[in-house]
Amino acid sequence: MNEHFLICPACQAKNRIPGERLQQSPKCGKCKTSLLPTTPLELDSGQLDRLLANETLPLVVDFWAPWCGPCQSMAPVFSAAAGEVAGQLRLAKLDTEAHQAAASRFGIRSIPTLIAFKQGREIARQSGALSAGQLKQWLQSLPL
Repeated sequence: MNEHFLICPACQAKNRIPGERLQQSPKCGKCKTSLLPTTPLELDSGQLDRLLANETLPLVVDFWAPWCGPCQSMAPVFSAAAGEVAGQLRLAKLDTEAHQAAASRFGIRSIPTLIAFKQGREIARQSGALSAGQLKQWLQSLPL
């Protein structure tokens, strides 16, 4: 794809970015915030809907909860992966405790659950905590 549409994590503005610029740390045209932070985005259900409806970069969402031990143990692994895949994938987190309707809408039955989306559609799902190697392998296996 020659160009991508990215939603700014700070101001929610829609930005058009040429594909060759994705690896150059593009910034929002409106507020100048980095469009591809090296940490996962913290989403609410509205922000998730906006990303799914408008972004062209594949999105992987970690559905988690603060009381979940496996979620807590996987959090640093997921955060590290966000820096490694910036420009290829966007990684985000959604707290299922705070956003129960979104968790229900996506059929989250156990946490952590990772869902990969491409062009707003689910393309893969993985439940259970993953090690760094397992997460890397799963991300590489995605049909992008």
